[in-house]
Amino acid sequence: MRPGAPSLASATLPRVWQGIGYRPLPDAAAARPLFDFAAVPWPSASELALAWGAWTAGPRGETLVGAVIGERSRSDALLHGPVVRTDADAPDDPLEVAAQLLAVTLDNATALGVITVFARPGGLDRVWVRFGFIPVPEVTLPGPLSGRPGVGLYAWRGGSALWTLREATI
Repeated sequence: MRPGAPSLASATLPRVWQGIGYRPLPDAAAARPLFDFAAVPWPSASELALAWGAWTAGPRGETLVGAVIGERSRSDALLHGPVVRTDADAPDDPLEVAAQLLAVTLDNATALGVITVFARPGGLDRVWVRFGFIPVPEVTLPGPLSGRPGVGLYAWRGGSALWTLREATI
């Protein structure tokens, strides 16, 4: 774990923000219907490094309204999502739900020792920029994480855009 990184125990504690609960998904497959509905590709990796869900409480119990999952290769991770519902049961501000999911995911990834987090834009440019992700060429994606569907690539390294591609491990 890097100095200043949250402990894994504290990084995976459930959180609540504006009535929406954020917690790790014990089974990432619970998020698959959200990804399928949003037409976001599901990773082929057999084991995912992390998975977070956003939950709302209602008269019928809890409803999963958003999720993000991530694959890992050494000190790099590739996020899939976040995806957030925008139907009648959805939260009022889906971009804020996506941002909160990204915040907990970055804490979790940092606690796991991840240094560089990659993500496909997926129409969430404002969210990526808010957290310090920068556009990078596809070639910066490590071999084990490459070949996934999608166009465009963002990368985050400790929340700072002040790094060069020479620092990236290829």
